[in-house]
Amino acid sequence: MLTGGSRAQPSLADEVRVSHDPTGRLVRDQTFALYEAARRAHWDAVARKLDTWAGWGSAYQQRLTEIYRFLVPRGQRVLELGSGLGDLLAALGPGHGVGVDFSGEMIERARRRHPELSFIQADVHALPALDEPFDVIVLSDLVNDLWDVQSVFEQIAGLCHPRTRVIVNTYSRLWEGPLALAAWLDRAKSVLYQNWLTVDDVTSLMNLVDFEVIRMWPEILWPLRTPLVGAFLNRFVVKLWPFKMFALTNFVVARPRPRPPAAEALPLVSVIVPARNEAGNISEIMERTPEMGRGTELVFVEGHSSDNTFAVIEREVASHPERRCQLHRQSGVGKGDAVRLGFAQARGEILMILDADLTVPPEDLPRFYDALWGGKGDFINGVRLVYPMEDEAMGFFNLLGNKFFSMAFSWLLGQPVKDTLCGTKVLLKSEYEVIAANREYFGDFDPFGDFDLLFGAAKLGLKIADLPIRYRARRYGTTNIQRWTHGWLLLRMVAFAARRIKFV
Repeated sequence: MLTGGSRAQPSLADEVRVSHDPTGRLVRDQTFALYEAARRAHWDAVARKLDTWAGWGSAYQQRLTEIYRFLVPRGQRVLELGSGLGDLLAALGPGHGVGVDFSGEMIERARRRHPELSFIQADVHALPALDEPFDVIVLSDLVNDLWDVQSVFEQIAGLCHPRTRVIVNTYSRLWEGPLALAAWLDRAKSVLYQNWLTVDDVTSLMNLVDFEVIRMWPEILWPLRTPLVGAFLNRFVVKLWPFKMFALTNFVVARPRPRPPAAEALPLVSVIVPARNEAGNISEIMERTPEMGRGTELVFVEGHSSDNTFAVIEREVASHPERRCQLHRQSGVGKGDAVRLGFAQARGEILMILDADLTVPPEDLPRFYDALWGGKGDFINGVRLVYPMEDEAMGFFNLLGNKFFSMAFSWLLGQPVKDTLCGTKVLLKSEYEVIAANREYFGDFDPFGDFDLLFGAAKLGLKIADLPIRYRARRYGTTNIQRWTHGWLLLRMVAFAARRIKFV
């Protein structure tokens, strides 16, 4: 439900003096106890009121639930701080869900409503010991009500593993007046004095405790239940300038700032090589692909070649017993199908794609390895459009199309993506498995494989990092890209991404 923006000034009892011990943890003194007691009593009263009262906020809560369900795959380990009645946490379908709230009345009702979840009564400024890290940590409409937001973020940091996503949504101060009016009319929950943090404030506080913000965006322009009008404003108009400046809430998705990996934990790297009519390039791939991590595995997937590509790969694999190799014959059609087969068969912890035409030099692959393993991104995307290209490497209309699609998809995905169709993309196999498990959301729409991975990475909140390479001219065979046919397909995918990612 909507939370009203009560503007009552804090009393002397609310002017809490808080210090920290040498470890940085919050020290509770008498005035902090008064602050905490006032907030707990307030939200206990709100919980009792909700037994018989409903305000105008059901549409707002429904829209929040839709957004969080888009962002959080089912089956994850999810922690929600300030979980209230537990409805949002339950809607995410967690494999293991824990809600924390300091209102005993809220916790009692949450346990009755959602007995399959775990609920803990505690102050989020001093979380109790929990047995495991979480995949997703949610703070929905909480940070504006906290005394010390940085302290709470410090608590969260201890509950993260390297791939955890922290998702925060918080009210915009532009709505302070309307929310206060709704509370005065008894149509929204009243609140005590608020922080009214901006997105920049939240980002800065996260940075202080080593969280890295991946993306931020506004949501919800019309929080009332109004058929057709509400859906149109909240799905489409709020994403457009200048209307997005008037959104009710702002979302922030962040990850723990990566730490340098341990030297003894080096990964096996699987390089997937889709090969169709590429017989003349196979020996160079075998010779030039470097060893990375604790070793490189070459996974060749041959796809219905009209030349002797399969036989050449067989011969090269036999003549290089020192190399880890696999060879598979594709039964489906298209590069995307070949990549999925290679990923499924790969044994490595890191997955790379190397086009067999050698337009991306194999010698550049260690740069992708270093970027991923060094934490510069969760999904490393090759970019051909930074350095000058060799003659004939890319035609004028192909270049123009790639630039258009890079701008379109940067806007659609909420992260800068300069080149969508560079064949070399790198990610952890564990991340790919989550993308594959949630593939039904998008369906089998992409013969290239590039957008299947990009869309999946963006939906999961992976940090996409562009890595410029020098794009080389093909020296054997002809391109498998059909400029106009595939260009039309890419336009259809822009519309598809707008519908399934941007305007959800």
